[in-house]
Amino acid sequence: MSKTVSASHILLMYAGSMRSSASRSKDEAKQQIEALKAELDGGASFADLAKEHSDCPSGADGGSLGTFGKGQMVREFEETTFAMDVDQISDVVETDFGYHLIQRTG
Repeated sequence: MSKTVSASHILLMYAGSMRSSASRSKDEAKQQIEALKAELDGGASFADLAKEHSDCPSGADGGSLGTFGKGQMVREFEETTFAMDVDQISDVVETDFGYHLIQRTG
């Protein structure tokens, strides 16, 4: 297993999630992230959807988080990313920050 990975993500925060300024409810965020996953499954561009929808500042860069090692991301995010193949897109991952879709890029 590699010591570092590269990844991009789409984050949808909701009212009450960590560091959130979002007004959407948790249920609304879940529905929206599932709809984005369906778009990705249908061939939509991950970077384009990140730019348009992600609540993370990385969205402006297509969701790119660059390269990171173990211990740098929250547990659920890290475990998912390290278990994925390059170019794979995750199912919906929930962390204290909200709902994520993750694409391992390296």
